[in-house]
Order: sequence, then structure tokens, then C-alpha cells
Amino acid sequence: MQKHSLIAVAVALLVAGCTLAPHYERPAAPVTATFPTGGVYDQQPGTHGARSATGHAAADIGWRDFFVDPRLQQLIEIALKNNRDLRVSVLNMQASAAQYRIVRAGLFPTLDAAASQSRQRTPRDLLASPNAPTISNTYSVGLNASWEIDFFGRVQSLKDQALATYLGTAQARKAAEISLVTQVANQYMTVLELDDLLKVTQNTLKTAQESYRITKLQFDNGTGSELDLRQAETVVETANANLQAQARLRAQADNALVLLIGEPLPADLASGLPLNDQNLLTDIPAGLPSDLLTRRPDIMEAEENLLAANANIGAARAAFFPRVTLTGSVGTLSPTLGGLFKPGSAAWSFAPSITLPIFEGGQNMANLNLADIEKNVQIATYEKAIQTAFREVADGLAARGTYDEQIAALEREVAAEQRRLDLSTLRYTNGVDSYLSVLTAQTSLYAAQQQLVTARMERLQNLVTLYQALGGGWVEHTGDQQRPADAPVDYGAASAPVAASAATAG
Repeated sequence: MQKHSLIAVAVALLVAGCTLAPHYERPAAPVTATFPTGGVYDQQPGTHGARSATGHAAADIGWRDFFVDPRLQQLIEIALKNNRDLRVSVLNMQASAAQYRIVRAGLFPTLDAAASQSRQRTPRDLLASPNAPTISNTYSVGLNASWEIDFFGRVQSLKDQALATYLGTAQARKAAEISLVTQVANQYMTVLELDDLLKVTQNTLKTAQESYRITKLQFDNGTGSELDLRQAETVVETANANLQAQARLRAQADNALVLLIGEPLPADLASGLPLNDQNLLTDIPAGLPSDLLTRRPDIMEAEENLLAANANIGAARAAFFPRVTLTGSVGTLSPTLGGLFKPGSAAWSFAPSITLPIFEGGQNMANLNLADIEKNVQIATYEKAIQTAFREVADGLAARGTYDEQIAALEREVAAEQRRLDLSTLRYTNGVDSYLSVLTAQTSLYAAQQQLVTARMERLQNLVTLYQALGGGWVEHTGDQQRPADAPVDYGAASAPVAASAATAG
């Protein structure tokens, strides 16, 4: 009865997978319990004509519902299938899944089929009998088995470490996908901004050229000064230079977009919306900083890496204890090939072994110290990930409520500068004022128009970045069932489903 009890205890220990890893406790979040309030944080974006998130968290809002521009939606869809950085992150996840299965295999016995033949010559003076042959043959066929009994959880800890590493790469893949959605959207907004800036510059150039034509006509007729002519010329050439610079940036913006989507821009892209008609969701609730722990994949990745480091301590501790290995073989052995399966040819061996470290030159202690240090590194990395996420959300909230007022002020400034230019032109043509007032008004109007376009683009990019910072961009449609971070993909590698199977097996 006592023997059976000991066996039951041993089996229970093996099934439970006990390890020497320290008990894991999630570090406290090194940020305040709420996001900042007061001042700019209390300013909310305007709701007139804007679509509403209806209280949904960013992580539950599909990117097709956040972005309404059909051209942008098509570009994001292409990027999710073709972007090479995302493909690398998926392959890294699959490699980690394979590594996990390799380590997990160490928990189970190995069984190999083996067949061998050896031929040996022995000097006659060493033979037991003078008449014995000097050349002998040995044939064998059988099964070899080996198993490390993981009494102290060394292999189990290594398996836990590999699993946490794999889950971390799955979260990294998720973070890469969310980031890609944001990058494509922000680059698309940059393209639209440059389109608007080109229009502003072209209109400015057209107006400046007409002003230059009139000024030159006055100069040629002797009624205008060369100073006025050269001042008019500077506006024309400044606009010309800006036009070339913006055309160059516009072409380069397209190149950046091509790199993100992973293929040339298709000729059949849907028609897009202008910059001022993007109508993104502006009222996504921020929630609490603690929500970021489950909505931000970069934070979850950092925690998985911390769990891996914690499990590695268990493996380092187990190295101080004995390792018990069972090896054995069973089969047939015969001096002739034909006698392998005859009666009496059966052979077996059983060789249990135990290895106890006595002197390792301090290697095991150094490995344990290293494991402790690596865990502390991962704790700091995890805490920094939380702080970074908090800062990104806080920055987005600080900017979200201020852009509407800034843009409204810039629109009023543009209208005032346009009126100023009209009045200055009228006074100049009537000989009341010098051309300098016209030049100053043209320059001020041009600068104000450019500032307005840039502010509109920055407002949209801030909303996109805030959407990402709150964990949005993973689902395609609002209400979609959440995919696991290691969901298989339909591109890149034939072994894509491997990743999902690893999590199931773990």
C-alpha cells in the first residue's frame, strides 16, 4: 500500500508540472489611476456633423468604421496582406511556436527504432579459444527509449519560458498589425495634405504671376518702379520654388505609401475623400489607464516577456538539483543476419542514471544571478511600456480638444488675410499705398493657408494615433468577434496554421 502511495505522489508531481519558478505577481502600474484632467484635457472636440463612437472602446471599433474614406480602406486592406514588416512579425511568431514545440517535447520520452551491424577482427592470441574465428559479426534490431524524469521542473520551466516567448511574439504581431493600420492612415493623410498644399501654392503662384504681369506692364510704361517689379518677382519665384519642393514631397509620399502597402498603387483604387471630409471618430472614450493593460498588445507583449524571464529562474534553480534519466533498449541480437528473430535472440538493457552537480566553477550560481537580473530588466521594460502608453494617450487627449479651436482660428486668419490682400491690392492700384503692402499681404495669406492645411492634417493624424494608443485597429468591423493574437493568416507561408495549434497544445 505504501509503495502504491509513493507512486501516486510521484505521478501527481509529474502531472502537476511543479517548478521552482517564483510565484508571479504582476507589477503595480507606475502611473496614476486616471488620465490627466483640467485645462486642455477638458476641452472636447466639436460634435457638429461628426460621427460618434457611441461609447465603444477603441479596441472594439473596427478600422473600417473608424475610417470612412473608401480609398483609404482599400489601401489598409492591401497593406495587411502585403506589408513585409508585418509578414516578418508573423514568421517570427511561427518560429517561436516551433521553438515552443521543440522545448515541450523534452517532457515526453523519446523512442527510436534502431538497426545496426558491426564487423570486428580480434587478434588470435587474444581469443578465448584458438579455434575461434578472428572475425566476428553482430547484428541487432530493436527500440531505444530515453526519458528525463522532471522531478524539479527544469524542463517544465523551459517549456513555460518558450510558451511565454511565443505568446509575446504573438502580441508583437498584433501590435505590428495595429501599427501598420496607423502608418498607412497617417501616410495617406500626408498625401492629402500635400495635395492641398500644392493647390494653395498653385493658386498663390497664379495670383503672383498676374500681379507680376501688371507690375511689369506699369514698369514698362514708366508708371511703376523697379522696386515694385522685383518685389512682385520674389513672390513668383518663392511660389515656384515651393511648388517644386512640394511636388517632390508628394512623389516621395506616394513612394512611402507604396512601401507600406507592399505593392504598386493599383490603378483601380476607389475614389478618395479630401482632407477636410475624412470625418473620423472624435469622441472615443479614453477609459482608465488600467484598461490599457488588456487593450495594448505592446504592454501584453512586455508582460509575456516578463513571464518568460520568471520561468527561466525556475530552470536556473532546478540546475542545482539532480537530473534523473531513464534509458533502455529492447530488441534482438545475433551474430548472423538470419538469426535475428530466432528463439533465444532477445536482448534488452535498462540504464537509469542520476547526475548531481558538485562543482561547476560557479556556473549554476552565475546562471541564477543572470536569470534574476534578466527578470528585473523585464520588470523595468514592462513598467516603461505602461508609462509610454499612458503618455501617448495623454498626449492624444491633450491635443484632441485643442485642434478644433486652432483650426477655427486659422480659418478666421485666412479670411482676414484674404481681405487684407484685396484691400492692399485696391489701394496699390489706386496709388494710395506702395506695393510693399501687397507683397506683405500675399506672403501672410500664403503662410496662413499653409498653416491651416497642416493643422487639419495634424488633427486627423492625432485622432488616428489616439485610436491606436487606446488599442484600436485590430478588428475590421465594429462588432466583429475578436481574433486571437496568434490567429493564422492567409498569406506568406504555407505553415500559417502552425501558430494557432501551438497555443492550443500549450
